[in-house]
Amino acid sequence: MMADKSSTSGALDSEFISMTSTEQAAIIVLLLGEQQASDIIKYLNPREVQALGSAMMSVADIPQESVNAVLDDFVQTIKKQTNLGLGTNEYVETVFKRALGEDKASTVLGRILPGASSKGLEILRWMDPRAITDMISGEHPQVIAIILSVLEYDIAADVLNFLPAEKRAEILQRVANLESVQPSAMEELERIMKQQFSSNSSAKSSSFGGVKTAAKIMNFVKVDLESKIMGDLSAIDEDIMLKIQDNMFTFDNLSMVDNKAIQVLMRNVDQDMLMVALKGAGEEVKEKFFGNMSQRARAMFVDDMESKGPMRISDVEDAQKTIMRLARKLSDAGELVLAGRGDDFV
Repeated sequence: MMADKSSTSGALDSEFISMTSTEQAAIIVLLLGEQQASDIIKYLNPREVQALGSAMMSVADIPQESVNAVLDDFVQTIKKQTNLGLGTNEYVETVFKRALGEDKASTVLGRILPGASSKGLEILRWMDPRAITDMISGEHPQVIAIILSVLEYDIAADVLNFLPAEKRAEILQRVANLESVQPSAMEELERIMKQQFSSNSSAKSSSFGGVKTAAKIMNFVKVDLESKIMGDLSAIDEDIMLKIQDNMFTFDNLSMVDNKAIQVLMRNVDQDMLMVALKGAGEEVKEKFFGNMSQRARAMFVDDMESKGPMRISDVEDAQKTIMRLARKLSDAGELVLAGRGDDFV
């Protein structure tokens, strides 16, 4: 009986570890009352709402023991939190406006406060990518670049896909070159929004775009389309293309994805190629792959990898790029989720 209990406990531990943070959040929300759950969901952005909704459906039949494990983890996390962040946005906004004045403070706050985009642009976050494209395709490339910069990165990537092929590279270049948007440009954007939604919102200087935004958008562009856009961009601005490339999702960023994605990737990657790629990888990403192997398989893998001896950096980089292209193709096909694909990385 003890062996059976141990086996059951091990299976539950494995199930909990394999859960994504979204699935754990879904369980917590399902345990709340309808009012409390809706109060939480209204603070989420469109992509988070969709992800949470899908996860809530997928965890409906999870065993009680796993639910308990999620609750225990949630309680431990809450115990580590403080109330220091409560009301921080309002406090920071008031202090900066008093210290810098309305105009200067608006520029700074646009860079540091979440949700600082205008109300008119905010509604775009809830629209279908094709509808957004239909609405903005006739606008100036600079206007389109600003709009792409305020969308979720995967939505922006879809909009970029629907835009005319001859415009994509120039628009991506403009996204990468954006730093701040002045009131005159914001007024033009508000004019467009008012025509579509009869929305009123005051214009203010805001920070959008930049190389990192362009890179995050490209992280969500389909692999085949990426090659075309980056090739076209290289022809008009090679320096920007290289900067965007340097900031895109890299092999070492795989340390951020969940175990399910790593396991799917390992099943689809040639073992020799993975050994070469891991030769030059950081310790965190090595441990991410090693942690998804059995102790025996890990020992054999490490022995085989070390037996290869020194590797040329170019061979390591080629292997890593090949694996990343495969990972993105699997992500495009819905076979794995590259969680964090559009997040900041150090």
